[in-house]
Amino acid sequence: METLRVSIEAKAKEYYIEIGEGIIDMLYPYLVKRYNNSKAVIITDHNVALLYAEKLCNGIESAGMSCHKVEISPGEENKNLSTLAGIYDKLAYYQINRNDIIVALGGGVVGDLSGFAAATYLRGIPYIQVPTTLLAQVDSSVGGKTGFDLSRGKNLVGAFYQPERVFIDTNFLKTLDKKYIRDGLAEIIKYGCIKDRILFDKLSSFKDAAECVNGINEIIYTCCFIKKTITEQDEKDWGMRQLLNFGHTLGHAVEQYFNYEKYTHGEAISMGMSFISKEGENLGITKKGTAQAIEKILEKYDLPYKIPLDDITVLAEAIKLDKKNKGDGINIVFLKEIGDGIIKKMRYDDIISILQS
Repeated sequence: METLRVSIEAKAKEYYIEIGEGIIDMLYPYLVKRYNNSKAVIITDHNVALLYAEKLCNGIESAGMSCHKVEISPGEENKNLSTLAGIYDKLAYYQINRNDIIVALGGGVVGDLSGFAAATYLRGIPYIQVPTTLLAQVDSSVGGKTGFDLSRGKNLVGAFYQPERVFIDTNFLKTLDKKYIRDGLAEIIKYGCIKDRILFDKLSSFKDAAECVNGINEIIYTCCFIKKTITEQDEKDWGMRQLLNFGHTLGHAVEQYFNYEKYTHGEAISMGMSFISKEGENLGITKKGTAQAIEKILEKYDLPYKIPLDDITVLAEAIKLDKKNKGDGINIVFLKEIGDGIIKKMRYDDIISILQS
């Protein structure tokens, strides 16, 4: 078991990330100690509910608390206001108050929606992250970003709202489809690209995804350490936290273009990382050979790196609505080289020129 402490100075907020196999068993005594005589609400999706929700709820009830479940439809296409309204309705039906606790059991969609519901229902109730996908374990469950999508763009509505605790049980990965293992590997590769050359080289040395997953606890710890360190310095995403968006600006546009149905988040940001690395080399920002190294590792883990559009200028409008835009431009993350990311503001006209090149 590994433990990380996250300390957000701006709000004097502190919480812990617990990482390891079987770590979920620590949830029950924690809840009883912190929220005795309160109610717990598990928010999850239909797929995760079939595997884990009943067991988790029974464990909470056995520890002496009452427990309710709220199930939503899985998939990014359901991370919307309609789904959120359904969650609010259930919270009101169960008469949840500020002394109660939300448990987000699932991947990034469940975590983002649960966190936003917690941030806004009754103007704020506590919540815990229990991520069940690799992507959520290494990225979205940590840092307090919550929100939902609009038809015009991804994550356009949200709040920064830190969890009370994060329980990362790597046993959940044993039932995860290989496609979603690859999804998480894309985010892990991102961390290596922007901050940790040693991590990138380690990923390059593995024979395949199966070998990588065998040592996943240490890798998850490394990614969470990078993210918590960045978040502690820039909770609200005004500066260095934007490094975590490497590949995401174009990736989000690809997701939106295909209505969140054809490509997973990890697949889309893989395309974005590859594309921006090539353009970084063309602009003289990125060390030559970096894009090739990224394509090689993406190929190793069966992740796509070519954007499947003949004319990708159609993505320009989606990029204009990206949440990172500032005035007449947007901050784009480039690499100087593997392990060294930088942020550069670019005008939309320049971005369109790049897309047309």
